[in-house]
Amino acid sequence: MMFQRFLFSVVSVTLHAATALAASEAAPPEMPDRWAWEPPHAQQAPEVSDRWWRQFADPVLDSLVTLGMERNFNLGIAQHRAEMARAAVGQARAAWMPSVGLDAGWTRSRSSGALGKGASFAPGAESYFNAGLSASWEIDIFGKVAAGVKQRKAEYRASRAEYAATMVSLAAQIASTYVTLRQYQQQYAIAVAHSERQMKTVKIAEARFETTLASKLDVAQAWGTYYSTQASVPMLRNSIRLTINALALLIGEYPQAVDKWLSAPAPLPESREEVAMGVPADLLRRRPDIARAEAEMAAAAAAAGIASKDFLPTLTLNGSIGTSARDLSKLFSSDSFTYSVAPTLSWTLFDGLGRKYALLSARENLEASAASYQLAVMTAVSEADNAISTYYSSLEQQSVIQKVIGQNSEALSLSLDRYKNSLSPMSDVVTAQLNALSSENNLVTAKAKALQALIALYEALGGGYDAD
Repeated sequence: MMFQRFLFSVVSVTLHAATALAASEAAPPEMPDRWAWEPPHAQQAPEVSDRWWRQFADPVLDSLVTLGMERNFNLGIAQHRAEMARAAVGQARAAWMPSVGLDAGWTRSRSSGALGKGASFAPGAESYFNAGLSASWEIDIFGKVAAGVKQRKAEYRASRAEYAATMVSLAAQIASTYVTLRQYQQQYAIAVAHSERQMKTVKIAEARFETTLASKLDVAQAWGTYYSTQASVPMLRNSIRLTINALALLIGEYPQAVDKWLSAPAPLPESREEVAMGVPADLLRRRPDIARAEAEMAAAAAAAGIASKDFLPTLTLNGSIGTSARDLSKLFSSDSFTYSVAPTLSWTLFDGLGRKYALLSARENLEASAASYQLAVMTAVSEADNAISTYYSSLEQQSVIQKVIGQNSEALSLSLDRYKNSLSPMSDVVTAQLNALSSENNLVTAKAKALQALIALYEALGGGYDAD
């Protein structure tokens, strides 16, 4: 009766593990059929270009991404991890094969002559040669080895997905840092150009002061505006240097190697384009982080299956074949051969509930992996929707800032003409100069923000690596 109860508990635990295993293969979470924010002119194409950065038509950016894919150390680390996981698959498959050993040697032994009862016996000594093969093979009748191979395969898929996710992230990081570099370079050029124009205003104010047409206050205000603009130049120059260093690190180079071809100013790439978004369900296929979460869930399910099979018996086939002889010349004679065959069925009946808690731990790990998968899917949809909303909002902002720049430019020209004719104070000119500088900087920032959002969108949609 006790043994029957034990068998019933084993079957119950095994069935429970099988139920958990089946739950891991359930359908993915239901995806929305459209994005929460729908742009008016976005294409609903089914694909995202894997090399989306080429759409910017910037050879420097193309070269940076290419070098990054070849030399980035984080990407190299991820690749080695993937190769380690692939080797682990082969190691798991090796459990299907028998283990074979070879042994050969010479033995000499002497027996005691004082162990017999009564009269003493003469001590005996003998020596012999031996050689043979031994083999052990665990028969996978309950699929434990197969479950182990399944787990390692899932872990390998997860490591490959991690490698792909690193590629996606690296391409986006390089492009985003490159956009930041061009933003700082353009703002530096704007600051230099405005300071030169402001210096002309200083000369006008000084000339009018010398002819008693203006007060010293006008000269001080003109100089104050000029120095205010000049104060931003050193920090912009420092930001350019730091960004070049960051790009060099991303592509696995020292800053000196890339300084010459990155320090030359260049405009920001154009960002006004319609984005091939596809539908939210496409994220399940393209996003490597989702693929990784799915593979990790499969690995956890396989681990739960292995834990459940620990309750079942193990059948092992042990055998050996060899030869033994006192004389080396007779070692391979027909009378010297030996063999043994020993099938063994082992079944652990009690282990202090260790297997029970190991199974509980595996089940909880499976539930956590399923929750991580759900979170990865929802995060992907949210990131893509945020990026597309930010991108189109930045484009609208650019259109408005363009109008602001036009009005500020006209206001600066009119205020300067009126000041020359003593019709308005220097404060009007200073205000117009500051507004003009601010609006031009805002336009560069808005363009960079749109590009950053576009890059984030391509990253969110899973672009940046070869899906095949």
